[in-house]
Amino acid sequence: MYTESVFLRELTQNVTILKGAGPSTIRALANLGIHNVADLLLHLPRDYEDRTQLVPLSRFSEGKVYTAARVIGHDWFGFGRMRTLKIIIADESSEAALLCFNRPFLEQLAPIGSIIQVYGKFQFKYGEIQSSSFEIKRIEGGLIPESELSPVYPLTEKLNQTSVRKLVAIALDKFASHLEDELPAPLREAREFPRKYEAIREIHFPSSWEQVKRAHDALAYEELFYFQLGIALRVRSRRAKKIERRPCPGVLASRLRERLPYSLTSDQDSVLAQILDDMRKPYPMARLMQGDVGSGKTIVALLAALYAVERGGQVAIMAPTELLARQHATIAAHLVEPLGVRLAFVTGAVSNAARPPLLAALQSGNIDIAIGTHALFSEDVVFKNLELVVIDEQQRFGVLQRIALYRKGHIPDLLMMTATPIPRSLALTFFGDLQVSTIEHLPPGRKPVVTHLAREDRRASVYDFVRQRLAEGRQAYFVYPVISGSDKHDLRDAESMANHLAKEVFPEYKIGLLHSRLNDETKMEVMARFASGELSILVATTVVEVGVDVPNATVMVVEHAERFGLSGLHQLRGRIGRGVHQGYCFLVYSKELSEEGRDRLKALYNTADGFAIAEEDLKIRGPGDMLGIEQSGELRLAIADMRKDFELLKLARHDAFGIIERDPALNEPEHAVIAQVLARANPFSEK
Repeated sequence: MYTESVFLRELTQNVTILKGAGPSTIRALANLGIHNVADLLLHLPRDYEDRTQLVPLSRFSEGKVYTAARVIGHDWFGFGRMRTLKIIIADESSEAALLCFNRPFLEQLAPIGSIIQVYGKFQFKYGEIQSSSFEIKRIEGGLIPESELSPVYPLTEKLNQTSVRKLVAIALDKFASHLEDELPAPLREAREFPRKYEAIREIHFPSSWEQVKRAHDALAYEELFYFQLGIALRVRSRRAKKIERRPCPGVLASRLRERLPYSLTSDQDSVLAQILDDMRKPYPMARLMQGDVGSGKTIVALLAALYAVERGGQVAIMAPTELLARQHATIAAHLVEPLGVRLAFVTGAVSNAARPPLLAALQSGNIDIAIGTHALFSEDVVFKNLELVVIDEQQRFGVLQRIALYRKGHIPDLLMMTATPIPRSLALTFFGDLQVSTIEHLPPGRKPVVTHLAREDRRASVYDFVRQRLAEGRQAYFVYPVISGSDKHDLRDAESMANHLAKEVFPEYKIGLLHSRLNDETKMEVMARFASGELSILVATTVVEVGVDVPNATVMVVEHAERFGLSGLHQLRGRIGRGVHQGYCFLVYSKELSEEGRDRLKALYNTADGFAIAEEDLKIRGPGDMLGIEQSGELRLAIADMRKDFELLKLARHDAFGIIERDPALNEPEHAVIAQVLARANPFSEK
């Protein structure tokens, strides 16, 4: 009998305790992040091979073939080192060819007249049924279907499926029956999920596809449930913090709306109403405002800021780059300083002489709205009464950075903004403790950007089109994936291409260069010259992805477009077409375009809907790459798949929030309780 302590100790021991795990295997497993038995049991299959039913050659189009066949001939094609063996086989239904690339030894394994077991993917090509991806072994007599699906694991060098399957089987036999259920029994039974040990065993060695789904759903639900339980506790914790709200008639906001040369859209009005409703509640706001590029999020945030200022509070607006922060400061100065609102621009570039009086004004309350970059959460930046924190392009900040700014106030309201639309599944997972407001529609009159896909050998035609627009008085961006040349990548870079475009392609026009290595003063000078029209072309990296608003810029050319993320390309495209003239975006791609790259560019070509693009980006790249989760310090999901498990997520969220509402024992707002519950999301945690 295992006691709990002995069981946990052995479960977290090195896999050397398993028979057959030698030094070479241990090193290979470590490369996959597998260091102990628990890691091994959580190393889940990426797919399964189905040998539970015979599939003859004649049914190759229905899926993978699994059949017994007689070898009826050998043939060779190609010459020299490229000479390749072809094995001709036949079962009771048809004939086919096995193309044995780099496997000439199969001639001895499958001699003419022998019976072999064949498993693989076949296709009809060159007038025959053939396969180059297959497994064979010699057998005597008939072929008996297997009782279980065979797991296919992610591997690394010096590991094969057989060895991993054996180790997992040993670990299951030794430990699976001792795994305790993490879900409360009534909840597990209500959702008809199997016990923990059953789910772990079934996901590794299922007897059917139905069992695969049952096991996956049980384990994914458990992971999502505890994730959502942690979110529910954070929501409960925040709502337990009480704020005395002073009344605010909204005079400043009304005066600003009178100054605007346009009316807010119905979406903007609706989102502003949601924000103001939060700012009247007795607990702090935590809201994410998302909207496509150019949808008008900034003016909504400024209007909300004026309510906080009118109540005697201060506002901090943080942007990820000085370009974007300065643009916000310029807009705010034009709109709200005439109303008597006191602004400050806070970045790391503030001179030593100007910094002390600026910090003193913030601390004394003589500044109403501070707009800046990361410098806002520096230790020496102190607010007298910070009531509202606005974080623009929130995905570009780490969790600790956002917390550092938030803690500058007592219990401030938090408004985060993003122009990268977030799929519903990610919004409920990684932003699940926030209320989400969406500005879905662009202001009226905005023309959709016309997008063209151009292969790199059509670059001259793209240049001709740009020249026509420049002749009409318009401006253009050229965006490159890297700043300077590198031996490692055969890529066009911003520095050398700026020189090439200026001297050989557009010598009659002035061209500027913008990238992250330039100092802030140079960046601002280049942008000012481009915004004023002095420069006709701006060559840049993705530094222009956010915060650059030049209405006269109507053309964007993105080189090596396949190297960019889908949401990033959509952000870049949003920099043009912001005026009265039609915008055009050219995505120049390599002749050796991958299937994923092709899918990404097609998605961008087919729609301008940022939310549809975000969903497609999630399908292609997954949540980690899309949101930079690993970099931002957020928890990654090990089992659940945000691209497929949305219904499970909604179910887990419903159950977790329901438990928090009903169970006063989980009503404590302490972070220790949250950490304890989140730790249980790992079924093998020792805590």
